[in-house]
Amino acid sequence: MPSGLNTDDGTYDGAVIDADYTYTIAQPKYGLYVSPGREVSGDVDVISIGIPIDVVESFSLHNNLITPSYVSSTLPTRKPDGHKGTFGKLFLLAGSTGMTGAAVLAARSSLRSGCGMVKIGCPKSILPTIAPSFIDAMTYPLPDVAKKGCLAKRGLGELKKVCTEHDAVVIGPGIGRHFETKELVCRLLLSLEKPAVIDADGLNALNGELQILEDTKAELILTPHPTEFKNLTGIDVPDDIHARIEIARKFAIEYQTILVIKGSPTLVAHYDGSVYVNQTGNNGMAVGGSGDVLTGIIGSFLAQSVEPIDAALCGVFIHGLAGDIAAYELGERSMIASDIIDFLPDAFMSLE
Repeated sequence: MPSGLNTDDGTYDGAVIDADYTYTIAQPKYGLYVSPGREVSGDVDVISIGIPIDVVESFSLHNNLITPSYVSSTLPTRKPDGHKGTFGKLFLLAGSTGMTGAAVLAARSSLRSGCGMVKIGCPKSILPTIAPSFIDAMTYPLPDVAKKGCLAKRGLGELKKVCTEHDAVVIGPGIGRHFETKELVCRLLLSLEKPAVIDADGLNALNGELQILEDTKAELILTPHPTEFKNLTGIDVPDDIHARIEIARKFAIEYQTILVIKGSPTLVAHYDGSVYVNQTGNNGMAVGGSGDVLTGIIGSFLAQSVEPIDAALCGVFIHGLAGDIAAYELGERSMIASDIIDFLPDAFMSLE
């Protein structure tokens, strides 16, 4: 560890080494990946000193670090003779009046992450705005609430049908909080059987309706930021990394879902009790729309038949890596969400 840095929580009191490189022994330490420790640790490498793997495993450790080698080995294979159907079909339920950008950002990031076909399901009144904004995705107009520009519950029947025609579903970016939209999302989740990412207003629709998570047949990935998590559960996300990990673990186990709590660092909790700490990302990504980009990346991997936990792990790592490359090229202060998408190709090439 950089001398003076607390191994457990990344804090320091007084002098501390500001390292360019840190070589830490045997296993990663929390303090190297949590601010302010991450800012004084530089590039971190974990060095083996010969501790047998069975000794490490005997401690039954359930907390993990997401590593580049894991992500690169988990990315979906691209068959030379593949076609657009081979690489997955994603249905994206997104957008409302004033929040059309969320739908476009999620669609762009999903296609940039290798998905073969993306269809945006949106209120029909905002279709003239969304369709010309991103011509690479298909669109699917759905009934909307009169003069509100948001999804109406009468569209449930055709929405159920179109979801069955896709490999994975994303629900939430920019759909708004109208009571009909909330009811539509809740009913859809109860009938959904395809793996899905629930984000943003999709999560807000579940406020007071958490029982749905236990009743749905679909494998779900929830991606709240701390405020959305508090709205969903009534629980504050603490600054302490160990407390955050335990809150994420408890929720994932209780509701048998995969939970991504966005932040610095982002945590991914699996319902088997494992929690994963992400090591990529920077404060330039703290901007509106960044979460929509992440949702699209994770949804893309789900549509490409990546296991849900791996889709979440690869998604948060690559999202942060693209953000880090963008920050290197543009500076953190001037970054916007679409910059993350623009540097996704660089992120994938660096891993491959």
